[in-house]
Amino acid sequence: MSEKYNDHTLDGEKNAVDVQLGEFIDPAREKKLLAKLDLALVPIIMLTYLACFLDRSNIGNVKVAGMPEDIGASAEQFSTAVSIFYATYVLSETPWAVLLKKFTPKYTIGGLCVVWSLTTIFSGFISSVGGLYAARLILGACEGGLFPGLNLYLTMVYKREEMAKRVAYLFVCTALAGAFGGLLAYGILQMDGVSGLAGWKWVYIIEGIFSVGVAIVVFAFLPNDPNNAYFLNDDDKQLMQVRARQRAAYMGSEHFSWAEVKVALTDPKVILSGLIQFCQDILLYGFSTFLPSIIKSLGYNSLQAQYLTIPVYIFGGLAFMLVAWFSDRTSVRGPLVAFANIFGIIGYILIICPTPHGVKFLGTFFCAVAVYNGPGLNMSWLNVNVAPQYRRATAIGFQQTIGNTAGIVAGQIYRKSPYVLG
Repeated sequence: MSEKYNDHTLDGEKNAVDVQLGEFIDPAREKKLLAKLDLALVPIIMLTYLACFLDRSNIGNVKVAGMPEDIGASAEQFSTAVSIFYATYVLSETPWAVLLKKFTPKYTIGGLCVVWSLTTIFSGFISSVGGLYAARLILGACEGGLFPGLNLYLTMVYKREEMAKRVAYLFVCTALAGAFGGLLAYGILQMDGVSGLAGWKWVYIIEGIFSVGVAIVVFAFLPNDPNNAYFLNDDDKQLMQVRARQRAAYMGSEHFSWAEVKVALTDPKVILSGLIQFCQDILLYGFSTFLPSIIKSLGYNSLQAQYLTIPVYIFGGLAFMLVAWFSDRTSVRGPLVAFANIFGIIGYILIICPTPHGVKFLGTFFCAVAVYNGPGLNMSWLNVNVAPQYRRATAIGFQQTIGNTAGIVAGQIYRKSPYVLG
């Protein structure tokens, strides 16, 4: 996973592959194909991950809307509910990644979406801490398979020099979920008392119904075999086959082997990548879950805290798209991960130090740059440097398993006093 490999060999090996295969692709023709793939697949992938992150992170919205008081949860118990999600989440990531090809992408991703959607809807009828714990465990077991699954699906479609931009789309969804979640929660909370239900209950119910609709879209429109997708004409399919052979030259065999699984689990660069992801995910999950609480601590009321998250998330998403574009153009990953985290350091200094509330709010924008660029670029860094198929599937799942244990830690950071919120 050396940066030297990324910087200096990517284009050279790509050209060598073309020469070795004797197959050259007209760049203009390939550009049109990529546009068609992006138009057909990226909205489905983004919509699915948007629904996933909405259903995962809405616990931050309902926290400031009165759920803990209604179900009798203490601050410690609610923090545990945030963390317990990751117990099943991290355990399910590697198995789902390995099983994706066997069960096919459409039925794996669509099936997981159905189960977590129903769990979210039923969360609107929780009346005890135990019920909240159970719902979070089920949610984690299902959502754990989505991110590695979507990453693997992207490797079935795109070349490695095209990956950072597409992985960026997934992390932009976390930003959109934060922005859209805050806006949606703000609107839904106005339904407080409708049919005798508290506003936070409607947040779960309506967002869960939205996710059911997303599952239907996945079953209807996500092709199991992108090379022969329904929206491609014969010329496109021929070009996809050429691209598949070019990818296979550096991606290797797609046949399952326990030896490849073992290699991935003991690969130092995979373990190092997982540790980097762990550090980045502490920022991501703590920030995305508790940003409404951080903003509320600046003197705003609950509803204001919901909609003031919107510009922060949008800024973070736009910053990531810009950096991901630059990363694909230059094939640089690692230095950009480090560069993005400088903004996070500055942001948290502004939040923690005795500065005016306006400056603290500005600090959240700095934090958003690190929160999305760090884990997203690290993810694409691993994607393009591990092959063949099942070694890559195991590596992605294992990296995410290590990284997402950060969710257990993140849920314990923002507890009751004494602590600094930020």
